[in-house]
Parts: sequence; structure tokens; C-alpha cells
Amino acid sequence: MRILPRNATTYAVQAAAAPRRQFPTALLFVLPYLILFVLFRLGPSLAGLAIGFTNWQAVGTPQWIGFRNFEAMGRDPRLGEAFRNTVGFTGVIVPLLVVLSLALAIFLNRPYRGRALGRVAVFMPFVVMSTVVGVLWTWILDKDFGLLNVYLSGVGIANIPWLVSERYAMWGVILTTVWWTVGYNMVLFLAGLQDIPGELYEAARIDGAGAVGLFRFVTLPMLAPTTFLVIMLTIINSFQIFDQVYVMTSGGPGTATLTLVQYIYTTSFQFQKFGYGSAVTVILFLMLVFVAFFQIRAYRRGLQGVE
Repeated sequence: MRILPRNATTYAVQAAAAPRRQFPTALLFVLPYLILFVLFRLGPSLAGLAIGFTNWQAVGTPQWIGFRNFEAMGRDPRLGEAFRNTVGFTGVIVPLLVVLSLALAIFLNRPYRGRALGRVAVFMPFVVMSTVVGVLWTWILDKDFGLLNVYLSGVGIANIPWLVSERYAMWGVILTTVWWTVGYNMVLFLAGLQDIPGELYEAARIDGAGAVGLFRFVTLPMLAPTTFLVIMLTIINSFQIFDQVYVMTSGGPGTATLTLVQYIYTTSFQFQKFGYGSAVTVILFLMLVFVAFFQIRAYRRGLQGVE
């Protein structure tokens, strides 16, 4: 017994076979990206994983040493210091960027004259090259002639040795990073805010909700996916901080601003310990995978709790 007419059955069969016929054409469009991905991302990543099990100084033949590089990490005090600095930096920068970018997004989402200019002004630093940002803020944070200390001295605060003191150096890097990246997170929050239906705010106002109630019961729940994305991206980027540290402090003074990626760079390219540096890179990658997995699990549990 035929369920569909003959022409409908033929059309259904042709529609089901169409994706398979179009696959070679689609593959041709994707092929250039796949080639670049294999050559410059997947290939080097797999090679780095293999190098992590060797003793190699960039010249000669790599010597297979198994897990010795990973065992040596537990006896490396500089690696421990780099790990603590990276975790501390992430613990400060993530809440700062999330709160400031959300506040800026809410402020710049209101209809008033000059809103577009304000958005451009906040986002503009993000398009500046990291090396330029590092050099610029090295001048701004200079102990004697820096612009920030000039303003602080105007209100009676003595000059702060931002980049030459172990106590303040990481805070100088944090200030630079916030100024540089807050605009990107703001744009993500702006996109999320503009997707919230206005009817929800109207219904909440009818129920008697004020500004705090609107933010708590409408804005925050509706921004949950965007907030999750911002937090995850900020954590991953914070663990990979390198450019501004390299330009501004080179990990100093001492090891006050030494981060994991900075440590990997100095170990691999200055001390020519490519095997050990690759092993640390593998550990960093596994840490980021664990953090992303934990965040996704927590986010899904939160959604189930809401349902």
C-alpha cells in the first residue's frame, strides 16, 4: 500500500539522496580551511604532544624519555609560581571583566544621544594590537612620568611603582587587560540584551517590579547563556595570557607576573627545552579542557534546576 503519491515518493527519495550528491561539492568549499587547519593547528598540536615525551633542544634528534618531563614538573618551583600567578590573575580578571562589561552593556543599551559613539569608544581598544597595548600601558604606568601616577598625585596619592614592584606589577597587568578586553565582552552582552523581548519587561513592570526587580528577574535569567559564554571565554583567555606580560614585564620583577604561557615561552625558546615546554603545554591544554567541561556541566545543571 502506497502511503504517498508516486510523485511525492519520488520527490522524497530525491530529497534524501541530495545531501549525499552535494557532499563532494560542499567538501571542495571546506577543503581549503581543512588543509590550513591540519597544517597549522591539528598537525602542530599532535607534534607538540609527541615532543612532550622527548628530550629535544631544537637541534639533533629528539630522545624519547617517556613521562620524565611530566614527573619533573612537581620539582619545578618556577612552574608552581607561574601556575599560582595564572590562577590568581584569572580569579581577579574574570569577575572584573564580567561585571564591568555587563554594566557597560546595560548603560550603552539605553536610548540616548551619543550611544553609538560610546559603544565605539569602549570597543576600540580591543582592535589595537597587543604589542601596542603593552607599550602604551608601559608608558601610562611608568613610576615617575606615567599618566596614571600624575592623576593619582593630583589627589594626594604617592607614585605607585606599578611595573617594578612585586606587590603592584600584576595589578598593572590586570588594569591593562581590563582596558583592552572589556569592550569585546560588552559587545557580547549587548547582543544578549537586544535579544530579550520587551514584553517581558512590560509584564514585570505591570507586576510592580522596579529597576532592581527587572534586572534580577528578567535581565539576568535571560542573559544566562551569554553570561556562560563570556565567563568561559574569559577564563580560557586568562589562562593563556602572554602578550601584555611579555611586553610590559617579561614575567618580572622576579616571578611576580610569570604566567604559564610566559613560562612555556622562556623554557622552550630561551632555554631550548622544547620537550619540557611541550609537556607543560599539554598540561595547560588538559586544564582548559577540564575547566570547559566543568563549566558546561554546571551550566546544564543550572538549566535543569530552572526547568
